Amino acid sequence: MNEYLTIILRSSAVYFFMIIALRLFGKKELSQLNTADVILILLISNSVQNAMVGNNTSLWGVLAAASVLFINNFILKKLMFKYPKFSDFMQEKPEILIHEGNLDFKTLCKLNISADELKEAMREHGI
Repeated sequence: MNEYLTIILRSSAVYFFMIIALRLFGKKELSQLNTADVILILLISNSVQNAMVGNNTSLWGVLAAASVLFINNFILKKLMFKYPKFSDFMQEKPEILIHEGNLDFKTLCKLNISADELKEAMREHGI
């Protein structure tokens, strides 16, 4: 099989695997990531790099993989815009964490957000 076609197929497979994995395991927005989350993302990106480009670590191989990721992301965003139900599936609904001035500990627990993390996010937004 053509070396660049292999990169395209591998990159697409990794992209969609990561989309599904993040959809299943992650709720936090990027602005709410803690140190452990950032380290996990860096380690995952390093581990999937070889799966995408294989033995071809040339500039063209890396550019091909990056291009596939950008194209897949563009297509995914277009599909989400065109099909609201697909967008709803890909993006979870916002959760109410504070109701009438009281923390909703049940929702915080469900989302794995500590009260300290919530307070930190509130301070960052001037609340």
